[in-house]
Amino acid sequence: MTQSWKISALASKAQVEAALIAHEDALDWDPEIVLSGTEVAAARPQERPQDWLLEAWLPRKPGKADKAAVAALFQGKAPKLTVEAIPETDWVTLSQQGIEPIRAGRFHVHTPDYPPLHAPGVVDFEIPAAQAFGTGHHETTAGCLAMLDTMKARGVITRNVADIGTGTGLLAFAALALWPRALATASDIDPVCAGVVIGNADANGVPMGAGAGQLVMTVADGMADPLLEARGPYDLLIANILAGPLVELAPDFARAVVPGGHVLLSGLLVTQEPAVRAAYRKAGLRLAARLHKGDWSVLWLRRRAKGW
Repeated sequence: MTQSWKISALASKAQVEAALIAHEDALDWDPEIVLSGTEVAAARPQERPQDWLLEAWLPRKPGKADKAAVAALFQGKAPKLTVEAIPETDWVTLSQQGIEPIRAGRFHVHTPDYPPLHAPGVVDFEIPAAQAFGTGHHETTAGCLAMLDTMKARGVITRNVADIGTGTGLLAFAALALWPRALATASDIDPVCAGVVIGNADANGVPMGAGAGQLVMTVADGMADPLLEARGPYDLLIANILAGPLVELAPDFARAVVPGGHVLLSGLLVTQEPAVRAAYRKAGLRLAARLHKGDWSVLWLRRRAKGW
């Protein structure tokens, strides 16, 4: 592993949210600079309810241009930036070490540091800290797990599912646990995720392959991929990515889903929900249900069927 660096900025919740939105709109953003925004943990949170931290993680020592790019995300005067070295580790592993298990619907997600529950009605998944997003501990991933459980409880039947921007493969694994005879396809733009998904599938007993009850992994940018096209259309398409790509991909996602099919979206802030919903309404999908996890939205949409 190589040394990583971090640029931090303490600001209000509103400022950090605005900076994250500005980052999404920055077409020339350096993809090696990864941003996150988190609430500041304090011994007495009621004394600092609006303190948030914007962190930018880099695989190199930040230069003037890097610091200027982060500062430019803030409207008006930027807060003080702090630069520190993170020795011999990667930022995702660092951020996820020692995290406790979570429950979302029937799913129990834990790292190798914790045992599975082996409880009736509970589906255990072991997802280690890795160089991919989607361990289940972020509110968007946990929200998707809960919504998948809700969809199953409401009678949704899925024979063909795609998980776009899969990260660790967790949401694809969950879909197969709920609909064990479905065809399942996972994709991600990051080639690192291919090995991560295969390793996690093996650890969790998820069979890889092209048949019913098996998972196929591909590296793809959006839906422009021969395998994704060949295995569609889908009864259920899952995308836990970011609001900007969700809006951009709305027409492609709509075309990839059968009439009456389902789309599960997350990775968007509550403040970004109106723009995302408008894009999918225009593409022919309507809202079936939604939930909010903290400042994040999870949307269950359905494509119009004949007669709607």
